[in-house]
Amino acid sequence: MSAVAEFIAARDFLLQHRSDYATAYAGFKWPKLKEFNWALDYFDAMAKGNDNPALWIIEEDGRESKLSFAEMSARSNRVANWLRKQGVKRGERILIMLGNEVPLWETMLAAIKLGAVVIPATTLLTPDDLVDRVERGQVKHVVIGKAHTDKFESLPGSFGRIAVGGAPAGWKAFEDAAAESDQFTPDGVTRVDDPLLLYFTSGTTSKPKLVLHTHQSYPVGHLSTMYWIGLKPNDRHMNISSPGWAKHAWSCFFAPWNAGACVFLYNYNRFNAKALLDVLVKYEVTTMCAPPTVWRMLIQQDLASVKTKLRELIGAGEPLNPEVIEQVQKAWGITIRDGFGQTETTAEIGNTPGQLLKPGSMGRPLPGYRIALLDADSKPVPEGEISLVLGDSRPVGLMVGYAGDAAKTAEVMRDGHYRTGDVASIDEDGYITYVGRADDVFKASDYRISPFELE
Repeated sequence: MSAVAEFIAARDFLLQHRSDYATAYAGFKWPKLKEFNWALDYFDAMAKGNDNPALWIIEEDGRESKLSFAEMSARSNRVANWLRKQGVKRGERILIMLGNEVPLWETMLAAIKLGAVVIPATTLLTPDDLVDRVERGQVKHVVIGKAHTDKFESLPGSFGRIAVGGAPAGWKAFEDAAAESDQFTPDGVTRVDDPLLLYFTSGTTSKPKLVLHTHQSYPVGHLSTMYWIGLKPNDRHMNISSPGWAKHAWSCFFAPWNAGACVFLYNYNRFNAKALLDVLVKYEVTTMCAPPTVWRMLIQQDLASVKTKLRELIGAGEPLNPEVIEQVQKAWGITIRDGFGQTETTAEIGNTPGQLLKPGSMGRPLPGYRIALLDADSKPVPEGEISLVLGDSRPVGLMVGYAGDAAKTAEVMRDGHYRTGDVASIDEDGYITYVGRADDVFKASDYRISPFELE
């Protein structure tokens, strides 16, 4: 069986058992791949002749960008060809700092096709933040919105400068990529353990750690996230999250496109609950993931009078107040489901479609993840540090480690487990409830505090 066929078989098994947790958990096996380029082998094959919407972005003023899978495949080929001409080589690192705009998705797909390593960055970063990322990230190229090019004026180092939306002096215009061929030929094979993504985690007491993911850990690993969200082919999935954070790659890139669903976004300057509800209705959004702040604002509206096509609702960022879940359930007949994961992983634990939900619980381990709660001596306990079982059970969605920090990697991957740093309890039915940080140090990661709340 080819790599792509093995990937699709694993994906289809989860889709087939999307509401049968016991069967999905017991029967799922991560595909064992050696060479695999998700954008070339899977996305382009799925996109061939596929006119279903892949990316649909709505602006506050009503403007919209709607692109099919076939169009995204062709456009990303043009960008890949153009980036190659700008000197982007396999293994080189590209810092991408863009908003929710089409070039973000084009560049991500193009980088995967080229075998380049992507460093996602939020537009909130300061010049000082960027100095650290460019230096420690060994950045060779940056792709930035024109509005943020001034942050790079005084940055040391020699790197290719590409601007979206207009190119100041010294910058190359991303828009020139549109003139390239829409046929792309890779310069070699992509091995699954080749580096693909480098995330700087948010640190409050020290410099951010560099989380390294591969062509396997995020593209293939997010099969677990697809399962948690409950995505189906042709869904329209809205995830409220800012680019540059891992949760954006989770739910605005890999998980929906793994399912063959449309990534749907609504851009706004200031959150307006009624406007968001109008968009959900008008564009027939079927699945949505939002942080607690959004849910708390939505329940202040008359939700019962809003008739949507929503089927699955997800909460992310922090545990939701039971009252919020209850009000949404009463108005729409849908229960908001929680889950757990980190920048270092894909979704590990979650309440999945069609399953009993226990108030306050994050759910059960997701297919492909074996979870242990451990004490300081690595012994299993009813309440302990959430840890992933390694060895033969090592989940595909786990990072390689912290780039450039072997000591920290060894510290979190010891005694046959990866330690998340988070404490939880487990009940007799296997449901896991979050308790807090193992070291009681506040951690502003993109998963526990969403970009929405940081903004």
